[in-house]
Amino acid sequence: MKSSKKLRELLAKQELLIAPAAYDALSAKIIEEAGFKLMAVTGYGVSAALLGKPDVGLTTLTEVVDVARHIVGAATIPVFCDADTGYGNALNLMRTVREMESAGAAGIHIEDQITPKRCGHYEGKEVVDRREFVKKIEAACAARRDEDFVIIARTDARAVLGLEEALRRGEECRRAGADVLFIEAPQTVEEIRRIADTLDAPLLINMVTKGGKTPYVATDELESMGYDMIIFASEVQRAAIFAMRRLLHELYNTRTAEFFDAVVDFQERERIVNTPYYQQLQERYLRVE
Repeated sequence: MKSSKKLRELLAKQELLIAPAAYDALSAKIIEEAGFKLMAVTGYGVSAALLGKPDVGLTTLTEVVDVARHIVGAATIPVFCDADTGYGNALNLMRTVREMESAGAAGIHIEDQITPKRCGHYEGKEVVDRREFVKKIEAACAARRDEDFVIIARTDARAVLGLEEALRRGEECRRAGADVLFIEAPQTVEEIRRIADTLDAPLLINMVTKGGKTPYVATDELESMGYDMIIFASEVQRAAIFAMRRLLHELYNTRTAEFFDAVVDFQERERIVNTPYYQQLQERYLRVE
């Protein structure tokens, strides 16, 4: 079954979907192995991993599609991708849709910031005119070759123009064909509840622990409010940063490798990347008698 079809079937079950975000193929394999039913590709995480730079619109369409293709290739569960602003105007976005389809993504989320964008939890964001954004959503829907490819409309208008404008953008994007709505960075629990009470559509919310603009709300509570999907966009990468720092600090200060509790063993890494399978291929096709 196509990954896009799998994602639509998951959404149709009306159960809360938790989507940790991968930033490379290895993190994708670990997310899937943990038992999740779908995953996201984090725009910030890709920028940090690929460029060592923040989420300020420095990655290109081709770079992000390339990373998405590797992540999709490493996973069997549906993968949806952060496509930023679509990397330009409505015509650029139409190409983005088709490139992401070709990469095997199940869907994308598109935001209404100006180009270049900023992380949704940064200050100083700017958004395009509502009519322009709605036209972009129309264009994204029209560009699909795969009718199941999921279009998620994300608005950052809450921080710029207020919650009422963000809700209005969500409603108009839904009428324009968006499959899922994503109001980024609500600032109170009451706003989170208001979004769910107002918008008649599948809803996605981004939970950022330790420092985001949105207060953390327990998963069960979000489900009871009516949310359908939760992205944990940065936690996987931030956990990796924490572990790497711990290991390297100990190695630098003790000049030893006596930190076996902080790493998986060599064989475990081999299992995750399926080394035995490739050894079998080498034995079968590279050995010349």
